[in-house]
This record gives sequence, C-alpha cells and structure tokens, in this order.
Amino acid sequence: MPRPHGFRYEQHGDATVTITHHGRAAGTLRGSRAQKFLAEVAAGDEQLVMARWTGAYKFGNERVARNHPRNRG
Repeated sequence: MPRPHGFRYEQHGDATVTITHHGRAAGTLRGSRAQKFLAEVAAGDEQLVMARWTGAYKFGNERVARNHPRNRG
C-alpha cells in the first residue's frame, strides 16, 4: 500500500485548520477538533494523520473489491 501524500494543512488565526489534498480543499476543522488534529499531527506522521482526518485514507483493496462477483453489474 502506498503511503499517503499530497496533503497540506494551514492553521488560521481564528483557531481553524484547513486541510488540502493536491491543492483542493479536503476538510476544515474548528475549535476543539482543530486542536486535537494539531496535537496528532505534532505527535505522528503528518500525511497519515491528514489522510485519516479527511476520510481520504485508502486501504488498497478498492480495485479488488470492484472486480468481486457480487459487485459486477
């Protein structure tokens, strides 16, 4: 499974954090959620944390699942 990449975050003065993925907005966090996010980013792998928080975390099985007999049209 490839590691997540292309995520960036920007912290604003009003306690808001904007997360982008390859330049496109992927999520906005405010208040206590933004603080919790910043604490996680400081403690771990930034890219992985941002991928999890935005829901863009890929498990690597999407292509296999698409070809499963129950998913064929």
